[in-house]
Amino acid sequence: MPNSCYAPLDEALECLAGYDFELKNGNSNHAPMVAEALCAMRRPEAVMPWIARYRERLLPCRPAGAPLHMGTWRSALGERDRFADWTKFFAQELQRAPWPEVLDCWVARLAPGFSAAATHGVIRVGHAARSLSVTETGWRIRELGDALASWAATYRQLPSSGSAADRLLAPHQAIAQVPIIPPHRRRSLGNITASLAMLDDFPEFAPVIGTLDVHRDVDVLLAELTEIFARLYLANARDVLTTIVFIHGVTSLAALEGIIPHVDDTTARSALRYAWQSGCALYACFGSAAIAAEIPSCTEDAERLTDRAVANGDEHVIKFTEACLRRHSLAPSPAYCTAVDHVLGAMRRR
Repeated sequence: MPNSCYAPLDEALECLAGYDFELKNGNSNHAPMVAEALCAMRRPEAVMPWIARYRERLLPCRPAGAPLHMGTWRSALGERDRFADWTKFFAQELQRAPWPEVLDCWVARLAPGFSAAATHGVIRVGHAARSLSVTETGWRIRELGDALASWAATYRQLPSSGSAADRLLAPHQAIAQVPIIPPHRRRSLGNITASLAMLDDFPEFAPVIGTLDVHRDVDVLLAELTEIFARLYLANARDVLTTIVFIHGVTSLAALEGIIPHVDDTTARSALRYAWQSGCALYACFGSAAIAAEIPSCTEDAERLTDRAVANGDEHVIKFTEACLRRHSLAPSPAYCTAVDHVLGAMRRR
């Protein structure tokens, strides 16, 4: 990616410094991720105008409390009010060691909580790591620390069975084995993250994590998983809520593309394993046991779809468009462009 496409990113990150990982309405702060995605889509001129419109929704970061140390960090996992403590902790970690070393260490530690904040933690880390692979700057290092802090502060594990299945499966086989919570047993719990608590009372889900064969080529597995979840999006995005839900099944996997080149093989496979579990959790709680087999063709090219996404302006639309078109360029599938075309109709600019 040319450095010129990333020219406004540091200015954007400077503008966003000091804001919380949550918005005033309690939803996740997408601003750093959208800024990076616009740069990756070669739309740098759109970054600062988008930030200017979004800033009114931002919430100042709460004051830091008790410092975190290597001996105490585990007790602070999932404590959302300690985000500022986590940012200071990771700032120190990134001063102590090169960022790829910190990334590898903490992705391995945080992977079991992949579903944190509906996967926004790992998505933000993926965007931050990719920006650093373009050019290392102080603001991008800081953003990686803040991204890791958002993951740690929202950390949440899903129900897991400790044993692997008798036969490990490829993604297209494993997805057919995922149990879906029957509609009459579902309940609205306020948001996506809270709704995943339904799985605590659905013991059929716990073995899911052990069904996927993660011992295959990492890049091939990532491509297969992302394409499967793009097809799940097309089959299950029925309204605004489910559209946003199944967007995350794709963007969380796509985020690993920015992380995997900088972590070791064991960490990469662990991240893929928990990415699979998190995507299946969204499917189990919000899906309809269907996967798109027949996909209508999309006649618009990547440039036109990108233009439409920038004009739309919705944070989910921009990130989803960038993720789908990037994955399509690497491993083409009709699911990606059709999914982008769908989201542009489903999510209107606010």
